[in-house]
Amino acid sequence: MLTLKEPAALARRLTAWRAEGQSVALVPTMGALHEGHLSLVRRARDAADRVVVSIFVNPTQFNAARDLDVYPRTPERDGELLAAEGTDVLFLPEVEAIYPPGHATWVEVAGPPAEGLEGEHRPGHFRGVATVVAILFHRVAPDIAVFGEKDAQQLAVVRRLVRDLGLPVQILPGPTVREEDGLAMSSRNVHLSPAERRAASVLYRALAAARGAIEAGERDGDRVRGVLARELATEPLAEPEYAEVVDADTFRPVRKIAGRIVLPLAVRIGTTRLIDNLHLDLRDG
Repeated sequence: MLTLKEPAALARRLTAWRAEGQSVALVPTMGALHEGHLSLVRRARDAADRVVVSIFVNPTQFNAARDLDVYPRTPERDGELLAAEGTDVLFLPEVEAIYPPGHATWVEVAGPPAEGLEGEHRPGHFRGVATVVAILFHRVAPDIAVFGEKDAQQLAVVRRLVRDLGLPVQILPGPTVREEDGLAMSSRNVHLSPAERRAASVLYRALAAARGAIEAGERDGDRVRGVLARELATEPLAEPEYAEVVDADTFRPVRKIAGRIVLPLAVRIGTTRLIDNLHLDLRDG
C-alpha cells in the first residue's frame, strides 16, 4: 500500500491506473478506523480494480472546536488496518492540501435532504461535508465512492450533490456495522465511559422497538415517534436531540409511513453525541 500526502503524487498514480484501463473506488474517512470502515473498504474492493482510502479530519464540518480537538486520530494503526485489507493507496493530505491558504469557495446543498436534523443541530456541517467531498472527487475522480449508511443524512446529501452537479461517480452505500448489543460502530464510541457505553445500547433498542411497531402494521408517523421517545426515556443517561421518521430521499418528516423511510436518532450520552438510524422499505408491504 502506498501512503501519499501530496495531491500531485496521487494524480500521477491515478493517471497510471487509468492508462491501464483500471477502475478506481474511493472510501472517504476521517480515520480512527473500525470494522464499519473496513467493511466499506471491502465493498470498494469488490466493486473496482483499485481502492483509494482518504483519511482527513475535515475541520469545516465541525461546529465546536473542542469536538475537532478531541476527535480520535490513530494514523499508524489505521495504515496497518488498511494495508491488511489490500488498500492500494492511503491518501493522507494535510489541511493545506485540501484548503489552500485563502480558500474561499464552498459547495452547499441548499434544500432537502440537508435541511433539518443534522442540518439544524449542526449549522454549516453539511456545507463542510459537501465541500470536502467535492474536493476529494475532484482530486481522485473515482468511478465509485462508498459511504456508510450509519451517516444516513450525509449519504443522502452526497447523492443529491452528485445528482445535481452531474458528477460521473457511482455512490455505493455500506450497511451499518454493529456491536453485539446493537450499538452502531463509531469512532466516537471510544469517548464513552463503561457506564455510558452500557447506556448507549438504548439507541438500538429504540430503533428496534419502532421497527417492531411498523412491522406490526403501525403507519402513523407520530405514533412511531412516540415509540422512539418512550424507549429512549427508559435510559437516564440518554439526552435525545431528535428521534424522527423521515422520507429516505428528502429527510423530511412523514405523517403517514409508506415507501422508503429512515428512522434517524441523535442522542447525547454524557458528553458524547451519537447518531444512528434504520432504513426501511415498505414499497412491497
